[in-house]
Amino acid sequence: MKLSWTAFQGDKRIAGGSPVEVVTALKAEETSGVLIFDDATGRLVDLDLRGDVEECLARLPMGDESSVEPTERRPGRPKLGVVAREVTLLPRHWEWLNRQPGGASVALRKLVESARAAGEPDNRKRQAQEAADRFMQALAGDQPGYEEAARALYAGQADRFADLVAPWPKDIRDHARHLAEGAFATSSPAQE
Repeated sequence: MKLSWTAFQGDKRIAGGSPVEVVTALKAEETSGVLIFDDATGRLVDLDLRGDVEECLARLPMGDESSVEPTERRPGRPKLGVVAREVTLLPRHWEWLNRQPGGASVALRKLVESARAAGEPDNRKRQAQEAADRFMQALAGDQPGYEEAARALYAGQADRFADLVAPWPKDIRDHARHLAEGAFATSSPAQE
C-alpha cells in the first residue's frame, strides 16, 4: 500500500500525497504550526522540518518494517521472505498438524491464509474507523457533534455521520469523510 500523508494548518488542508510530495509542498510554503497525518492510520507524523528540502527528505521514514534485514542468520528461507519463528502448541496440536498433507508448515500457512481472508473486510473497516477517529480527535474534538459523529462512525451509520460532520470546517469535514469511507463500505453478502 502506498504511503499517503495529509498536512493541516489549523482547519485548512495545505498538502496531501506521498511523504515526498507533502514535505516538498510544506518547504515551498515555509509553513509553521502544521500537523501531518498518516492517512492509513490517522496518526500524527512526527517530522523534523528544519533545514532545506533535501535535508528534510533525508530524514523521512524509510518505509515499512519488512524492508529491515535481519541482523543474524536464522533458519528459514530469507531470500523468499520466510523466517523461522517459534510456535508453542500442545502435543495434540502438533500431532494433528503433522497428519495434514504437506506437514505442519503447510497446514499452518493454509490456516493463517484462511483466517486472514475471512477477517479482511472486518480489519479494513476497523482500520478505517480508527484512522478517521484519530484524525477527528486531533482536529475536530472541539467541533459541534464530534462525540455523536464518532458514535455514528463506529455504529456504521454513514448518513448520520455525514450529517453530523457537515457543519465542520470544509477541509476537516472532507478529510474525515475520506478517511471514514472504508468504515462504511458494504461487505459481500454473508453466505447462506
